[in-house]
Amino acid sequence: MLPRLSAELFGTFWLVLGGCGSAVLTATFPQVGIGILGVSFAFGLTVLTMAYAVGHVSGGHFNPAVTLGLVASGRFKATEAAPYIIAQVIGAILGGAILYVIATGNGSAPLNGGFAANGYGTHSPGKHTLLSAFVCEVVMTFFFLIIILGATHRKAAAGFAPIAIGLGLTLIHLISIPVTNTSVNPARSTGPALILGGWALQQLWLFWLAPILGGVLAGVVSRVLWPQEKG
Repeated sequence: MLPRLSAELFGTFWLVLGGCGSAVLTATFPQVGIGILGVSFAFGLTVLTMAYAVGHVSGGHFNPAVTLGLVASGRFKATEAAPYIIAQVIGAILGGAILYVIATGNGSAPLNGGFAANGYGTHSPGKHTLLSAFVCEVVMTFFFLIIILGATHRKAAAGFAPIAIGLGLTLIHLISIPVTNTSVNPARSTGPALILGGWALQQLWLFWLAPILGGVLAGVVSRVLWPQEKG
């Protein structure tokens, strides 16, 4: 298990450092800000690159909602879910901590900008309500898992799954950054929230509940889409 858990830790670390790092460091950087489009691609690229780099070691989950969705689909052992999730959360926290060290290196105060934390209500980029945020996170995670489960199915084109998954995550961010700053990943939400504290920790429950619900629902539905198939 050690190589597999290490792969999950490294992959989630990279996701937070690359995705949240693009939001914190370069999204609005003077004259060369990458904006929502750039941040969306950054998140997609973190998953794409790590899926190719270490996906063959651990399966490339990097996300508790993905792990539990795969359990619900019958493609992953329930007994191995907890160690995977712990490794993912540790990786996300380390990624957030390293990002904080980098971001404060020029004397700035990155926490004042929200540190890429996920939120709803007054802490939603578009001021969307709790209900709006909840529905968005459930639906986006549901389709993220459908993409993953379909792209990694044994009948899918071999070798292209990371591209579909990475572009799928990019599209999800393009849709939902204005709503919640896009989570679809409880670990990704936990890293920045622990560093930011305050409201981010108070609202963190939603970014565990909604993505996990969406992921598990997708796992159940996958049994209908691909009956008697183990992937």
